[in-house]
Amino acid sequence: MKRDLQSIISSSPLMLTEGSVIERLRREYRYELHPHILNANCIYDPKGKNILEEIYLQYISIGKKKNIPLILFTPTWRANPERLGKSGLMLKDVNGENFRFIDSLRSKQGAYAEKILIGGLTGCKGDAYKPEEALSVDDAFHFHQTQTRALANAGVDFLFATTLPAFTEAFGIAKAMALTAVPYIISFVVYAEGTLLDGTPLKSAIEQIDKQVTPKPFGYFINCVHPTVFEQAINNSKNSSAFVRGRILGLQANTSSKRPEELDGSVELISEEPEQFASSMVLLNKKYGIKILGGCCGTNDKHIESIMEILLK
Repeated sequence: MKRDLQSIISSSPLMLTEGSVIERLRREYRYELHPHILNANCIYDPKGKNILEEIYLQYISIGKKKNIPLILFTPTWRANPERLGKSGLMLKDVNGENFRFIDSLRSKQGAYAEKILIGGLTGCKGDAYKPEEALSVDDAFHFHQTQTRALANAGVDFLFATTLPAFTEAFGIAKAMALTAVPYIISFVVYAEGTLLDGTPLKSAIEQIDKQVTPKPFGYFINCVHPTVFEQAINNSKNSSAFVRGRILGLQANTSSKRPEELDGSVELISEEPEQFASSMVLLNKKYGIKILGGCCGTNDKHIESIMEILLK
């Protein structure tokens, strides 16, 4: 049964999302990710499925401890038709089966299950740190329809397009998601200067999508940047407005303040202590009302738990 995204978010002063999944699989568990679809095939491998379940249950247990609403995402960031074709899994319902895997974990959480939202996850076609690889608006609209439709039909509570570096592809994804009649959220990667990686000011990107796509996104996230970078971006003169702060629902932050191109392909995972990371996140909640807080690269369950503990002191 679908959860009502709007009622849960509007009635909750604080929500958590999962922390890193892909990077934890790669670095913490030393699990070999699929070359094309990364962690979307884990559910077909007993070892991968067990690790994935362990990671998700860690995040669930954190929210459950204090009965705080939690957002989980299907491990389908790279499960688009092109990559599924290269993986040899095109005949399987990879997106739907990944949703059902997460939903099965949720269904075992008793009353707390009603406070867990599942977002159907997708991403850009190319490298998320290389905006020059982004699709045009029309190409993105056609390319992303298949996966967004598969996730919507599977029964996700909402759709979530993440780590988007360029306006054109984000716009096209939004148009594809709008066709599904399922609420959707768009998440950008930004520079401290207040722009997407392609140079589009954050405010401009949000305004154009809101005005030209019907229905417009339920809201926006920023992800894969450090909390201090996020704060600089929303305070930049290009974006500093109640409008921008009102449309940004959450942040899934990483633990490094380096620029995306500096982090891309980095052998060493740059991380900071959970308490330090959490303090920066909590500051954003207190100063700007960013109510949905979670993690990206460099984070684990300890970082998410620290956010909750500091906020609820």
